[in-house]
Amino acid sequence: MSQTFDEISAQLRRRHRRSARLKWVSMGALGLAGLFLLWFFSDMLSKGLPAFQQAQIQVEVDYNENAARMGRAALDRDLSRLVSRTFERMIPVQMRENPELLGSKETRWVLADSEVDQYLKGHRHKLNDAQRVLVDELKAEGRVELRFNTTFFTTGDSKMPEASGILSAAVGTIMTLLVTLAIAFPIGVMTAVYLEEFAPDNRFTQLIEININNLAAIPSILFGLLGLAIFINVFGVPRSSPLVGGMTLALMTLPVIIIATRTALRSVPDAIRHAAFGVGCSRWQVVRDHVLPLAMPGIMTGSIIGLAQAMGETAPLIIVGMVAFIPDVSASLTEAATVLPAQVFTWAGEPEKAFVEKTAGGILVLLAILIFLNATAVILRKKFERRW
Repeated sequence: MSQTFDEISAQLRRRHRRSARLKWVSMGALGLAGLFLLWFFSDMLSKGLPAFQQAQIQVEVDYNENAARMGRAALDRDLSRLVSRTFERMIPVQMRENPELLGSKETRWVLADSEVDQYLKGHRHKLNDAQRVLVDELKAEGRVELRFNTTFFTTGDSKMPEASGILSAAVGTIMTLLVTLAIAFPIGVMTAVYLEEFAPDNRFTQLIEININNLAAIPSILFGLLGLAIFINVFGVPRSSPLVGGMTLALMTLPVIIIATRTALRSVPDAIRHAAFGVGCSRWQVVRDHVLPLAMPGIMTGSIIGLAQAMGETAPLIIVGMVAFIPDVSASLTEAATVLPAQVFTWAGEPEKAFVEKTAGGILVLLAILIFLNATAVILRKKFERRW
């Protein structure tokens, strides 16, 4: 049945209205996502930036005989309540290591207690009236001030917020990712090369491909259970160590690297392979000398993204015990260690108010590293990729 011009025009107007509605809904969803990201980053910055400053107090330390036994005797009684206990505990140690300090006095800038730090930053604190008056007097004299928090980057975890840092977690993260890269990259690339260039197309290889795709989508905590069951319970790998953490993350990263590598190999035109075969190259020579070099930018990009994903994982590492209290840097792959996401998770559960900004500061450091890794992957892809 033929339609009149008016009916066709009405249908077109309805289609245009539906297209316009879809356009505005899509733009609204995009704007909502942008607002959420803006709110998230502004909240993290407002809470995390104060973590990069720490209150310090100028005190006169009296290295007397009592100070060799108890650190508080070396400081004025009122000031000792405002100074971090970590400094007081180190005074006897310093005097044992340096006996010439006995009988001397020294003016030093030392870490303030976390409550003083929170008071100077305008946050909620537990200082009494007398302590607030004393802090204000010291601030007016220039003996209390906020300085760049080097402690945050040069120390490990601590039960006292003002002395907590990310150094041990950062070193543990690096060691864990090195183990992950050493295992996942060669195995993942070789598996992808075999499946894409050498394996016959039969039910067995199709089953392997399906399982690889499924492994890339399962929850990460299952890899933690697998690492606990195999690496710790069967092979006896030390719990909480970068070795077991790296091996567990390697299991999770393998499917990502395999899929990315296969995609990069498929992007190489078959004409390259045919030309190499035409001059007498074997299949291995074709792959080694021609296909792999051309696919390497895509392989590197996928591997970096896989490592960035592994770096942000916490669930599998919790299962294998990498949430331990680690005040010192691990010296080997088999010693107990923690990683940045697990450190942030630990700080988030602490009751002290000062740990809130430590948590946000750790998140900012983690986000900065992840953004750097993803930006590196994008730059490498743009610089080395070839379009055919």
